[in-house]
Amino acid sequence: MRRENQSSISEFLLLGLPIWPEQQGVFFALFLGMYLTTVLGNLLIILLIRLDPRLHTPMYFFLSHLALTDVSFSSVTVPKMLINMQTQDQSIPYAGCVTQTYFFLFFTDLDDFLLTSMAYDRYVAICHPLHYSTVMGQGLCTLLVTVSWILSCASALCHTLLLTRLSFCADHSIPHFFCDLDALLKLSCSDTSLNELAIFTAGVAVIVLPLVCILISYGRIGATILKVPSTKRICKALSTCGSHLSVVFLFYGTIIGLYTLPSSSTSRDKNIIASVMYTVVTPMLNPFIYSLRNRDMKGALRRLSRREIFFSK
Repeated sequence: MRRENQSSISEFLLLGLPIWPEQQGVFFALFLGMYLTTVLGNLLIILLIRLDPRLHTPMYFFLSHLALTDVSFSSVTVPKMLINMQTQDQSIPYAGCVTQTYFFLFFTDLDDFLLTSMAYDRYVAICHPLHYSTVMGQGLCTLLVTVSWILSCASALCHTLLLTRLSFCADHSIPHFFCDLDALLKLSCSDTSLNELAIFTAGVAVIVLPLVCILISYGRIGATILKVPSTKRICKALSTCGSHLSVVFLFYGTIIGLYTLPSSSTSRDKNIIASVMYTVVTPMLNPFIYSLRNRDMKGALRRLSRREIFFSK
């Protein structure tokens, strides 16, 4: 590479997972199985919600969008990782890398906003049950999802446009299994202060504020339950909110763990492991969490297996 600028970068090299070559086959089979489980499990959730009229409620409306987001989120990184492991070709075109970065950020942000919308839905259902059907109408649900898509698109587009203005050095090896924005910024020869400011601003708007809203919602739910404590009411709240809380802890726990790790070379493997957790493991576990902890989903699955779902109105 004679010119050390963006135009000379035609491709990047994804160094992939920190595993030995003789372990590639085992990990390929493992991640392929996890990816297929993610796709089939989340598509099953979408199918059940679409076919069963009993699940045509705001909570399951948001859940269907979350399932679609999880399938898309996992599909942004895992197929390319599997191809690289199978072919031993670590290259990814410059345009492909930028595109992957955009969609990775887009679906990450969308996950955050959808989880926040679901928390608000649970807050209204438990704290204002008499007004639930009025407040959480089809119009508000559609509006919340639409705004989530628009904000996620705007945030991801902002980072992507700022990324394309950077120049890159001769070293174009990314120590990751996907085009991570932070790793790309470290390869740049340009001033990345504006990019880092955008990351901080978007981090507050897309991660911190939604998490605060979720915590406030569940704080109000807890306060409402404790006003008139009863075993029946607590069990109902746990059955209603348990699945969503499990997904929130799993998703935000891995993200917080990833971004609180020290940014040194010794923590690279830990960063990759944390990234695997929220890009591969979390989307795979969500269908199990919502199906095993949710009576409505288990009932819909039983009705589907008995083919009763097609005749119920």
